[in-house]
Amino acid sequence: MAALAPLPPLPPQFKSIQHHLRTAQEHDKRDPVVAYYCRLYAMQTGMKIDSKTPECRKFLSKLMDQLETLKKQLGDNEAVTQEIVGCAHLENYALKMFLYADNEDRAARFHKNMIKSFYTASLLIDVITVFGELTDENVKHRKYARWKATYIHNCLKNGETPQAGPVGIDDDNDVEENEDVGATSLPTQPPQPSSSTYDPSNMPSSNYTGIQIPPGAHAPANTPAEVPHSTGVTSNTLQPTPQTIPAIDPALFNTGSQGDICLTPEDFARAQKYCKYAGSALQYEDVSTAVQNLQKALKLLTTGRE
Repeated sequence: MAALAPLPPLPPQFKSIQHHLRTAQEHDKRDPVVAYYCRLYAMQTGMKIDSKTPECRKFLSKLMDQLETLKKQLGDNEAVTQEIVGCAHLENYALKMFLYADNEDRAARFHKNMIKSFYTASLLIDVITVFGELTDENVKHRKYARWKATYIHNCLKNGETPQAGPVGIDDDNDVEENEDVGATSLPTQPPQPSSSTYDPSNMPSSNYTGIQIPPGAHAPANTPAEVPHSTGVTSNTLQPTPQTIPAIDPALFNTGSQGDICLTPEDFARAQKYCKYAGSALQYEDVSTAVQNLQKALKLLTTGRE
């Protein structure tokens, strides 16, 4: 992929999007789709902040040039041409980062790559807003990931040992003002999967405000820095992680007509979205999420209800 023309210096007004632009640069080769949407988010946010002063107009113009170049380079990529696929791609990528960091945290393995993964996951959830409003679940994940990045960073900086796993959130922490949190490069080597399991029912109740960690007992085999690719090479060192498959509603096996079901264009779009989400989840070998989304699609198509 051809190199993009450099951007001019970032105007002070755009400080809030500097980390999103940095994340875009880090993913230009690693995952161009993520890089594209990070720039699109920065562009849309920058337009809302200031599109009139000369330095801001110049910066946004150059950023637009980068977006147009990327869009041409990714022209045949469904994650760019179809919003449903793009949203699923970003959500799964952000979840992958979150799970890696969360498992490292729960195992009390505190390091800069874990902090970086928490923080980048929160930035990518920001980026998902280019597709519309965030779900309540994503809002909670963003808040938790951003707070965890700041909390662990400050503990290590002050020579303190962070408390592993979910603890009370301190709303006074402002990760946006902390330059060091997002400065570390993402991990480039696969971490060893944790042997500990995650049981949501065992989460402490303290001040945790009911935030639910995404499903998944272990970090993925690949780090968040690398999107898994099929190489055709099997490994004897990493064994598949057992997964809990959700129970399947027996009624879904009866796909016969249930009277006059009138499906709207919105129903078809939602069913397509669930199928796209399932396909994206399978790219990360997340069987549970794939099954859940396929069940939602099948129920919608056979009953007209979700």
